[in-house]
Amino acid sequence: MHSVVTKIDLSAPSQIHLIGAGGAGMNAIGAVLCEMGHHVTGSDIRESGGVTRLRALGAKIMIGHSSANVANSQLVARSTAISDDNEEVLEAKSVGATVLSRADILAAICKLKVTIAVAGTHGKTTTSSMLSLALVSAGLHPSFIIGGDLNEIGSGSVWDSDGDLFVVEADESDGTFTQLGAHGVVITNIECDHLDYYGSMEAIKDAFEDFACAARGPKIICIDDAGAGLLAKKIKDCTTYGEHLDSDYRIADVTLSRYSSTFSIFKQGELLGDCELPVPGLHNILNATAAVATGVELGAEPEKIISALANFAGVARRFEFRGESDGVTFVDDYAHLPTEVEAALAAARAGNWNRIIAVFQPHRYSRTAELWNEFRHSFRHADHLVLTEVYAAGEEPQPGVTSDLILQAVLAEYPSASIEYVPQRASLKTYLRKYLESGDLCLTMGAGDLTLLPDELQHRVG
Repeated sequence: MHSVVTKIDLSAPSQIHLIGAGGAGMNAIGAVLCEMGHHVTGSDIRESGGVTRLRALGAKIMIGHSSANVANSQLVARSTAISDDNEEVLEAKSVGATVLSRADILAAICKLKVTIAVAGTHGKTTTSSMLSLALVSAGLHPSFIIGGDLNEIGSGSVWDSDGDLFVVEADESDGTFTQLGAHGVVITNIECDHLDYYGSMEAIKDAFEDFACAARGPKIICIDDAGAGLLAKKIKDCTTYGEHLDSDYRIADVTLSRYSSTFSIFKQGELLGDCELPVPGLHNILNATAAVATGVELGAEPEKIISALANFAGVARRFEFRGESDGVTFVDDYAHLPTEVEAALAAARAGNWNRIIAVFQPHRYSRTAELWNEFRHSFRHADHLVLTEVYAAGEEPQPGVTSDLILQAVLAEYPSASIEYVPQRASLKTYLRKYLESGDLCLTMGAGDLTLLPDELQHRVG
């Protein structure tokens, strides 16, 4: 842990300035700081919904970076996108303000409550959301910071002074999730990602082990996942969940349909309840079971948790229904890793559409270079795959790294697969407008700007 974190006490109101306040991660923290009673200022390069939200909570957010923005701030926190030579960072250091990373200030917030950190290569946003809403329904007054917006409340963060619990989505991308000092942890899965930081799969496994072993409270781990299952075997005091017969919280009697799923949960052989989940897919059943297991281990009544999950309306960009036009259903999903894509398409396959048209935008050149061959089985549930160009996310292109790598990997495994490579957005819209038919599901997947495509197609934009 950074030594600076131990010196921060957020229990009393402070003057806090946020650089990059409109971004999803820092925005959620800013909202919580406002609700805690701190005087929050901030800056960002453009207006956004996040900026508007912070202003509504009383924060003073400036557009554009300037040394004058720092003013009398005692603490200055910056998003990961803000560099060391940013003029506000330099000004803060020159006047003796404490400069923090997003991880630093999040860890300082975690110190104030009993923190439950939800981690995993994927599934953590949905699991955190389900857990937070379940704990609310159980009357435990949780606070939370989550990476996505919960559809029920339209926000990914809440600070409730009446409760002691704090649910936080723990980002493993830069190793800072080990700094949160969590009382309890949930691990949904452990897969290969972020090799630009970790360097090897072994380093990723070691980080998750450190994360789990540091927790003094419940350690909830998915035994169905290969990576997490191996960790569960190493940690003797953990609680497991999954379909596996050895799970402490076991899933059974699964039924999947277009927009929902049903299943039963047993705790060490005893039926806890039958669950109706209004979102599709086995991956969401696993996420819901993690929420049930964690809630029960924290003392919540199973009946209240299961009842809350029956009303779960999902999280933005997680198999999100985006409309229907000319008989074509549009669903958008944040899936951008191989197993995420496969899970989203498996959920779609249970819906019995005439055809599933998968449109995939790979995310980052570095990730595509690492994982392109891992996508070879990911699209097997699609009737037709349309690949568009890599979303750079600020990276410079790498020679030879294009979506064609994924196309060739799929065709090498499935030579008769129906697949098309349409790199340009304008051409992509033209292609899909001609190809899509009534009864089709058009499932857009990726962590980039492909999320705009369903609206563009339905409203004939461009």
